[in-house]
Amino acid sequence: MLHLDMHGHNLVFKTDPDVFSPQNLDRGTAAMLSIVEFKPEDRVLDLGCGYGVVGILAAKLVGQEQIVMVDVDPLAVRLSKENAAFNQVPNVTIYQSDGFRDFTDTGFSLILSNPPYHTNFSVPKAFIEKGFNRLMMGGRMYMVTKRKEWYKNKFIAIFGGVQIMEIDGYYVFMGEKKDKQYANRRTKPHHRS
Repeated sequence: MLHLDMHGHNLVFKTDPDVFSPQNLDRGTAAMLSIVEFKPEDRVLDLGCGYGVVGILAAKLVGQEQIVMVDVDPLAVRLSKENAAFNQVPNVTIYQSDGFRDFTDTGFSLILSNPPYHTNFSVPKAFIEKGFNRLMMGGRMYMVTKRKEWYKNKFIAIFGGVQIMEIDGYYVFMGEKKDKQYANRRTKPHHRS
């Protein structure tokens, strides 16, 4: 069991060697959580939830009915459900889904993600593009990675701008939805080849 004291809450997590960062809170996730401001009215998506740290903390801060957690890994989903119950937030919504493929919820004010960045960019590309469409106007997406340029360019292309904070060797990106369309669709004609 992993014990974490975060934002005034003592949380307990069952983990497994086959999920990301089973021994302790990943430093990238900690960096992202250090700058996200949760508001009581937020509707939060924990995208790639792992064993549930981000979503369960958010549930403690804004209310469990306003939280959706998603992971492609059935083990991560099972652990998240057990951890939600352990931490007295059993009413969070948890889906097993490959990114946004298998659920239709929209209207999020916050999407938080620590995507797999050691592989190709197909996963974060889909997270950023499809996440934009699931945000409400004024909603924000936060993503943390070890890489900078590709993510910076992708956030600017989709959101029209990005804030980047460097914390503990990680880059935390924040894009805010200010328009209904991707930024690159407004500025360039799109050609199909």
